[in-house]
Amino acid sequence: MSRQARAFWVSSPGAGEIRTAELPEPGRGEVGVRTLYSGVSRGTETLVFEGRVPERLHRVMRAPFQEGSFPGPVKYGYLNVGVVEDGPQDMVGQTVFTLFPHQTRFVLPAGALRFVPEGVPPSRAVLAGTVETAVNALWDAAPRLGDRATVVGAGMVGCCVARLLARVPGARVELVDVDPSRARVAERLGVGFAAPDEAADDRDLVFHTSATEEGLALALRVAATDGEVVELSWYGDRAVNVPLGEDFHSRRITLRSSQVGGIAAARRGRRGYGDRLDLALELLADPAFDALLTGESSFEDLPSVLPRLADGSLPALCHRIVYP
Repeated sequence: MSRQARAFWVSSPGAGEIRTAELPEPGRGEVGVRTLYSGVSRGTETLVFEGRVPERLHRVMRAPFQEGSFPGPVKYGYLNVGVVEDGPQDMVGQTVFTLFPHQTRFVLPAGALRFVPEGVPPSRAVLAGTVETAVNALWDAAPRLGDRATVVGAGMVGCCVARLLARVPGARVELVDVDPSRARVAERLGVGFAAPDEAADDRDLVFHTSATEEGLALALRVAATDGEVVELSWYGDRAVNVPLGEDFHSRRITLRSSQVGGIAAARRGRRGYGDRLDLALELLADPAFDALLTGESSFEDLPSVLPRLADGSLPALCHRIVYP
C-alpha cells in the first residue's frame, strides 16, 4: 500500500484544496484502505464548507475522523467506501464502509470498518450513513401498519426516510417538495409526491427534512390531531421561527427531534452504532436507493465541485466522488 495520500480540506469558509498526507504503517489492529467512492452529504457538508457551524456546536459536530477545526482549515466528511489493501489476510480485498473524510488512502482501526454485504454495489454503499440517519428516525417514530405518513423535503435524508416508510405494510407515504422534478425520484422510491400547496393533511406521522421554516410550518399543519412531527433538519447557525400558535395545542401535536449522533431511546439499550450501520448497509440491497445518486465527479475536481453544490448551481441529492 502506498504511504502517501491526497485529501480534500476546507481551507477557509467557501474555499477548498487538495493536500498531500503521509500515512503511517498500519499497527496492530489497524488496516490500510484505498478509497473507491465517497459521497457529499449536501446539507451538512455545505454548511461546513461555508463556515456556518455555530461555535458552541464545534465539538458536537466533529466528524469521527475529522482533522482540523471549524471553520477551517478542516478535513471533513463521513461517507466513504473503499477496499482493504493492508491488514489481516482475511480482510485484504474486502469492500468496506467507513466514516472517513474525502481522502484517497487512509489507516484506521479495524473496528471502525463495516463490511459492505454481497449484493450491495460499492457505488451505492456511499449512502449508508444517510440510510443510517433514516433508520434512527424510524426507530424514534415507530411507524405502524397502515400509517398515513408525510416526508417534507426530498433531499437525501427525506428520500431515505420515504423509502423505508414505503416498506411498512399498508403505509401510505407522500413526499413533499417545492421542486417538481423530485416527483420522478418519488416514483422510483415507490411513494406519492405533492407540491407544498397540494400536500395531504390528517397525517399520522410527519418527518421534516427541508431545513426551512416554511417546511416546518407545513409539517405541523398537515399532522393529524394527536399526530407526531419528527424534525430531522439541521439549520446550522440560523434562528428558526416555529409556528406553535393557532390550533397547535388543541390538536395535541407531538414535535420531537431525531439526530443520528445518538441511538434512538427505544433501541439504546439493545443496539449499538455498529448494529445500526450494519442494518443500513443491509437495507441498501434495495436498488430503489439508486434514485438518490444524481451525479458524480472525480476526486481531483472537489475544490471546484463543493462551491457549486453549496450555491445550488450543481443540483444534487447525493453527489458521488470517484477515486482513481
